[in-house]
Amino acid sequence: MSDEVLTAPLVLEYPFTRTTGPVIGAFLTGLREGVVLGVKRTDGSVMCPPLEYDPITSESLSELVPVSTVGTVQTWTWNGDPRPQQPFSQPFAWAMITLDGADTPMLHGVMVDGPDQMTTGMRVELVWRAEREGHITDIAGFLPAVDSATGEPGALPEGVEEVRSVRTPIRMEYTYTPGRALSQYLRAMKDKRILGDQCPDTGQVFVPPRGVSSIAGKSTLPDLVELPDTGYIESFNITRVPIKMRPDLTPPYVSAWIVLDGASVGFMGLGMNVEPEEVRVGMRVRAVWKPDDELEMSAQNILGWEPTGEADEVIDDYSRVGRPQREGAS
Repeated sequence: MSDEVLTAPLVLEYPFTRTTGPVIGAFLTGLREGVVLGVKRTDGSVMCPPLEYDPITSESLSELVPVSTVGTVQTWTWNGDPRPQQPFSQPFAWAMITLDGADTPMLHGVMVDGPDQMTTGMRVELVWRAEREGHITDIAGFLPAVDSATGEPGALPEGVEEVRSVRTPIRMEYTYTPGRALSQYLRAMKDKRILGDQCPDTGQVFVPPRGVSSIAGKSTLPDLVELPDTGYIESFNITRVPIKMRPDLTPPYVSAWIVLDGASVGFMGLGMNVEPEEVRVGMRVRAVWKPDDELEMSAQNILGWEPTGEADEVIDDYSRVGRPQREGAS
């Protein structure tokens, strides 16, 4: 078996929805309507973007005032390799920009051809997106301001519907390196084999393997233990509410803690080919694998766990670590 450590690109992404409150909600409503609003602090200065409280005195703030769409670059840095979802797809400058009428800067992108066109103190002008929804991304970015640009503050129209919540995508891309033990585990998965760690001091077996015993702190490599694809349900939960990020799962469905035969701890799996109301603690289950032509180096090769029809495990001591004795076993 190869000792080469695997690597794979990994994306962590989920939408985050939050209520805005009256101050941030008004700011986002203004962006949707093409107006930039700041909030007046207790000392008379204006923060933009606004906060609901004074960062110095902690007093609540609520007096919103319009500010200009033209401002001054306070400091900047060049971004020569933009990432997805950043303001521009080509190289640009990140800048702290203080809009006229505001006393605090905001961070955004300035589109210029190169860093030689950026200077501290330069004047820039806000560019709106053609279609706006009440989000900070309604500001497409900034361009160097022409001499005639004034960016006069606008007025928020009366009677417009206020933004009350905002949905923000959270996305992180990185390269995942599972290490030597998990690399062996994933390679074995492609052959429908399940590997685990065995503690050299206690003999306890842990799945998935990490390469080090969590009990003794000693290496479990190079030899890992092969386990059967059968076990029992130690605990479970029935989900009756749909999850947006898992449209493939139709409620109600069972998420179960599966302890493999010979293992000392369990891991999460989906119940399959059984009605949720029929699932019980101690139920014997086996893995449901993907078809052979779809197998890859992934734990997702196991689609879920279905009943074997065998007699249930008898769990009489939850304080024990390890697989309980089955009823009638010596």
